[in-house]
Amino acid sequence: MPVTWLPTIGKQANAGCSAHSAFVYFVTLERTFRSPQREREKEALRPRCVLPCEVMVIIGCAGFPVPATRYFKEFLFVEVQETHLSMPGPGTIRRWRREAPAGFEFSVLGPREIGQEGFRDGTVVETALASLGEVAKELGSTTAVFVSPPEFANNRANKAAVKDFLAKAKAGFEVVVWEAPTTWDPSVAHSLAESAGAIAARDPLSHGIGSGPAGYYRLPGPAGHKSRYEDPAIEKLAELVQAAKHDRATYVFTNVDMFADAKRLRKSAKAS
Repeated sequence: MPVTWLPTIGKQANAGCSAHSAFVYFVTLERTFRSPQREREKEALRPRCVLPCEVMVIIGCAGFPVPATRYFKEFLFVEVQETHLSMPGPGTIRRWRREAPAGFEFSVLGPREIGQEGFRDGTVVETALASLGEVAKELGSTTAVFVSPPEFANNRANKAAVKDFLAKAKAGFEVVVWEAPTTWDPSVAHSLAESAGAIAARDPLSHGIGSGPAGYYRLPGPAGHKSRYEDPAIEKLAELVQAAKHDRATYVFTNVDMFADAKRLRKSAKAS
């Protein structure tokens, strides 16, 4: 069984350890067949910290930028994008679950019609949320991410609608993440999400690191989806990863070069 570095790091908690973060070793299992004995072996080798960990840092991509089988060899997390436009079919879901290594985590991106409806309660939103919940259940996902449309204004009515929606979504998901438009003040978005028991996603390079026990960061590219992060930006991001004081922080690249950029951040954070 090959041992490899995967994109989760743990900050060492014991008194004799360095203040720097140390990457945690994980075992990658080569799947050949499924049997009760094989499943017991996989459970025994499920990825876990080898040292007491204060901070869990997860790095991944928005969707599969490369074939899923290749992606699963590199990362332990993905933010499923298919759920934003239409729900993936049962065959696709079963294949992902079958091919994913032990300990792999899926988050699901909420259907776009939820944002288009202004997060207002109604049949469209209720149906979309129910469909998302069904896919999440099949994937074993406990995290849902909801993105606001760019034109979603920062006003009292919209804030009330978002707060009510996030509270409702919390009934079906352990972790609910909401991304406000870039025109919103990050502190306003954070306070609103926190009041509903949710997490406000943000771009750490544009708005810095947030507070709270959990952080969820989406990286859209320095100049939009079609841009890539240059080395200075990756190095700065690695510094922010080290400085964050969350119990758990997730960094999701959403730009066109996400696969390479996520791997570069992993390498840079490891070397910090």
